[in-house]
Parts: sequence; structure tokens; C-alpha cells
Amino acid sequence: MITVAGDYCPLCGSELDRVVVEGRERRRCPGCDRVVWQNSKPVASVVVRDDEEVLLGRREVDPNRGLWGVPGGNLEHDEHPAAGVARELREETGVRVDPSDLRLFDVDHTTTEHRSVVGIRYVVDRAVTAGEPTGRDETSAARFAPPEWFRERGGISPWDRDLLAAVFDG
Repeated sequence: MITVAGDYCPLCGSELDRVVVEGRERRRCPGCDRVVWQNSKPVASVVVRDDEEVLLGRREVDPNRGLWGVPGGNLEHDEHPAAGVARELREETGVRVDPSDLRLFDVDHTTTEHRSVVGIRYVVDRAVTAGEPTGRDETSAARFAPPEWFRERGGISPWDRDLLAAVFDG
């Protein structure tokens, strides 16, 4: 299983060919005789809300370097999404939350030319978090402010614009 299209078997290194399995063309290793499944990558993010303010971090990594974004990221293979997003929140902003306090808000699917992503979106009230936000790891700054403040000071990541609109308008 891989998240991007590959040309070689991740197990033995043989060049992959193509076969039809379950009605779809798939990559197959002629050396191992295994189908190399291509799967969506799971990511999780959390909107930490304080009335009409939200916690965003200024991204210091691609994609969307320099824009403000909701804390979140890749899940580890053995990690529940709520635990993973609590870890990402702490790593990116220094803010801590108990995963059991997170409320599932939405699950979405995005496909680009090279990969697809399943986004697991949570929401939590600032009152149940601990710590003051600060830029860390993949962010240069982190703060609470109304969404308009972030739009006026560099912009919001395209991945997060619709999410914030749904949280604040829905």
C-alpha cells in the first residue's frame, strides 16, 4: 500500500506492471505477484474556537508556506485521529487538549494530480485546552483572532477556508 503512484515494488524493487483487479487498473509486482494498492493519506486538523476567534498558525512548510492554517497534519500508522490531532496541536502551537474533548466536525476527501487525502476535522472550545499559543515546529507564529484578522495579514490556507466558513457560519 502506498499513497503516491510508484513505478517499483516497495517490497522487492521490481518494476511494476498493470493489471485489472476489481474492475480497476492497478499496479502489480510481477516479482512478488502482489497488487500494490494506492490509498488516500489520512490527515487530521482541529479548529480551536474561542467565541468568534480561532487558533491558527503561520505555516513554515509547504504546502501553503506563509499562510495561516488550522493546526493538523499526518497521522501515524498506529494513531487514533483524535490522538494524532491532539499531538499535532501541541507540536505546532504548544496548546494541549485531551483527545476525548474533541468533537468530530467533518470528514472530507481531496484529490490532486499526485495524491488523495482523507481529512478528519475536529472542533474544540478553547476553554478545555491548556497553554498559550506560540509558533513551534512547522509554524512561525500561532494566535487566536477572528478569521478576518488572518485574511488581512497574509491569508488563510485554501485547505482551511471552507472549513472555517463552515465552523463559523454553520
